[in-house]
Amino acid sequence: MTTDQALLFSLLFLVFLFLIWGRWRYDLVAFVALIAALLMGLVPKEEAFSGFGHPATVIIALVLILSKGLSNSGAIELLAKQISRFAVSLKTHIAAMATISALLSAVMNNVAALAMLMPVDIQAAAKAKRNPALTLMPLSFASILGGLITLIGTPPNIIIAEFRQTALGESFGMFDFTPVGLACAVVGVIFITTVGWRLLPASRINHNSTQELLDISGYIAELHVPEKSPAVGKRVRDLDSIAEENDVAIIGLVRRGKRLPGQARMAEIRKGDILVVDAAPKAMDKFVGELKLDYSSKGKDASPLSSEDMALWEVVVPEGARIEGRSAQSLQLQYRHGVTLLGVSRQGKQFRERVRHLTIKEGDVLLLYGPSDSLPVISNWLGTLPLAGRSLDLIKRHKAWLAVGLFATAILAASLGLVYLPVALAAVVIGYIVLNIVQARHVYNSIEWPVIVLLGSMIPIGSALESSGGTALIADAITSLSAGYSPVVVLILLMVVTMTLSDVMNNTATAVIAAPIALDIADRLGVNPDPFLMVVAVAASCAFLTPIGHKNNTLIMGPGGYRFGDYWRMGLPLEILIIAVSIPMIIWVWPL
Repeated sequence: MTTDQALLFSLLFLVFLFLIWGRWRYDLVAFVALIAALLMGLVPKEEAFSGFGHPATVIIALVLILSKGLSNSGAIELLAKQISRFAVSLKTHIAAMATISALLSAVMNNVAALAMLMPVDIQAAAKAKRNPALTLMPLSFASILGGLITLIGTPPNIIIAEFRQTALGESFGMFDFTPVGLACAVVGVIFITTVGWRLLPASRINHNSTQELLDISGYIAELHVPEKSPAVGKRVRDLDSIAEENDVAIIGLVRRGKRLPGQARMAEIRKGDILVVDAAPKAMDKFVGELKLDYSSKGKDASPLSSEDMALWEVVVPEGARIEGRSAQSLQLQYRHGVTLLGVSRQGKQFRERVRHLTIKEGDVLLLYGPSDSLPVISNWLGTLPLAGRSLDLIKRHKAWLAVGLFATAILAASLGLVYLPVALAAVVIGYIVLNIVQARHVYNSIEWPVIVLLGSMIPIGSALESSGGTALIADAITSLSAGYSPVVVLILLMVVTMTLSDVMNNTATAVIAAPIALDIADRLGVNPDPFLMVVAVAASCAFLTPIGHKNNTLIMGPGGYRFGDYWRMGLPLEILIIAVSIPMIIWVWPL
């Protein structure tokens, strides 16, 4: 082993450790690794940022923008709602939603597909009075499986196709992944519908975290302001420091039986006013004592939250959201925007006390309270995804067929070889902007920049590992381990190793590292490299054992109230099933 190889292996080992640890964002870890590789001379300075202009990086960015356009057109949401109406039983609902999810993920980003279908699924669960935990994991797994069907369905497919273009002179086509991917998706959806959902632990099924988060009794109260209260004559916002000291949030002001509008924070408090507050019982008592307030004597059925211009919103925090890694207090949600964070659900556990100080994590479900017309804007500003269905009046239904038609034309032109795929997708993006399907100011917000940075950073490192002979060493170790066995055994071993890596680290990084290893193994065995590249494409995408292997699994963790150890119950048999289905299909479609 040369010095360069030893340094690259050490660097990659540290990257894997940090990605598994999850303390720092994966894009930051990858970028730091790239800079370290440059400083050590492992990556030539001419290739330092070549990954950011790589076709795979460009295609992934364009697909994310197109996914936003298809979402904005409303075609997908309307379709999902129509089909979900016919799903009368739990099994038919899972079958319908899983099928829609898989089909959508074949032509758009699977995280975007899940984000659009999740509110529909949660609303259906609420209507049927069942726990969304029964259906959210099947929905997530189906969206991952659907990405296997086409080239643009998931980043690993794009990476493998572009790697083949560089290494062998020809890329995989749009539908070269379809025979294997479709077989895996169909069998996987059947398993999810018939058996998979039954494997979830009963404790999670009987524990509805989102419903419990909405149960706010005991935390919201109305406090009467008597004549001798120090609060009289002060503005509501003047009480922020006292409220903060006592961990109380003032969320409204009622005067003569009517709630003052959103600008009530600037209003001067008068004798007889009612302060609506959110606090734990002990904190509330301290606040009442300090300001000499009285508990309001309204009837039991009166709700301090009821108001025509105020609303409660449940939102989930995706990766890269503005609020991720920060607290409501640091963002000054209440002070600047008049929106209160009432509660947080994390892996089924509810937080209410000192919730404004809580550092928000990816996958958390937040309960926001504020002016009904402001909540959609603030949710978008925070980067969160609402768990209630969007109003179809807000999306451009009249442009649905136009959006779908433009996208389908581009895919057809690229598939027939008439237009280079990135150019075809870029043309559709321009069309969406011109037709106002995607607003120009939202184009850059549609791109998951952490994925782009990760890919742009890992591609040069992967190339350095290949050019230094590092991938050849790994390939030699795998072939030596399976010496004397059929190449089929090597395929299975490669798939298991790749799946395992993808379960604990980002699937994009897994594909970048595993692709050259697969090619080296095929060269050593003297067989067709295409089956080995296909194995990496399938295995890198199939991360079902943990919530950290795929963004979709993290996204459903909060709304479903899942724990880390819940995923393998359905995920392990599904991964075994994928291996059993994909290996014979790959060998049949792409003979050794």
